[in-house]
Amino acid sequence: MSCLVVKSTFVVMAILAVGCADEGLRQPTPIAPEELAAEHEEWRDRRQRSLASPNGVVSWTGLWELVEGANTFGSDPALAIVLPVEDSPPLAGTLYVETVGGLAETTPGPLEDGAADPGDGDPDAEPARRLRLVPEAGSGLALRGGGPVDGPIDVAHDRSGNTTFLTLGSLGLRVHAERGTDRLWLRVWDTDSPRAAAFELPPYFPVTNEWRRAARFDPYREPRDVPMADVTGGTVANVSPGELVFRADGREHRLIAFATESSRTYLVMVWDSTAVDDTYQLGRYMRVPFPDDDGWTVIDFNRLYNPPCAFTPYSVCSFPPRENRLALAVRAGEKRPAEPAFRVVR
Repeated sequence: MSCLVVKSTFVVMAILAVGCADEGLRQPTPIAPEELAAEHEEWRDRRQRSLASPNGVVSWTGLWELVEGANTFGSDPALAIVLPVEDSPPLAGTLYVETVGGLAETTPGPLEDGAADPGDGDPDAEPARRLRLVPEAGSGLALRGGGPVDGPIDVAHDRSGNTTFLTLGSLGLRVHAERGTDRLWLRVWDTDSPRAAAFELPPYFPVTNEWRRAARFDPYREPRDVPMADVTGGTVANVSPGELVFRADGREHRLIAFATESSRTYLVMVWDSTAVDDTYQLGRYMRVPFPDDDGWTVIDFNRLYNPPCAFTPYSVCSFPPRENRLALAVRAGEKRPAEPAFRVVR
């Protein structure tokens, strides 16, 4: 069947822009260009505020893997965890990590994609890790929004559903639990970060209906753990319930989607050939709505964004799985920062 050319209507023009090769494929209802642009700017504004917030990615200033037993921290350069002298005494406190008997069920917490998302946790049972903070007298450690920490307290990591946030001078501190592993990290950020105050998002490709693609969700019989390398040299595992299938350039493509029972959207990690020149070398992330009753959703590639490691060296970003390396140039979404914080060498 040949393509119809009806120049007088926006809808047909938008469908033609997708290309005759994909004619007959279910496509999203086009959005008027001015409305699409306005929605995208609103999304970009939220992203800018999140990344540059007082505890946002751009403000992260340190990340230290915690070891079993005692982890001392303060401004003394002889310590394993060294904090700025203007915010911390020589010894501020000690974080004790202890593996206890039995298994602990993790509950929803933040993903390593730049913003807290209480809808995406890892429900798999993991070894229980007890965290206990013993402060030094007069250290200045306090609970965020609470009083000073004058004695030992239990600490909840950021995948526990009840994160313990600490303050020390202008610093914020929390324990980050890496999904799919038993690794724990002390994350520190500066609420007065000059980088955050000056931060601007990198440029984006033009926003078009062409890169809004209908996708069919193909569920697995059982959710799968998908192992992936991360920028620290470790391996993490995300849970995938299935794949998103879409067409572009006259071909079918598949993307592994990640979600758990408590998720509100799919997390998709993508690498495409624009990473050679224009976009972040590691790859990009995006959120995709759950499918409708017919099993279809819309992938909006205009919403592809850089992972945290593009903006800070203090992250544990995952590389997209090899199955999500697209044989396709996705000229949509966020471009590479002028000076990425973490450089990927292949």
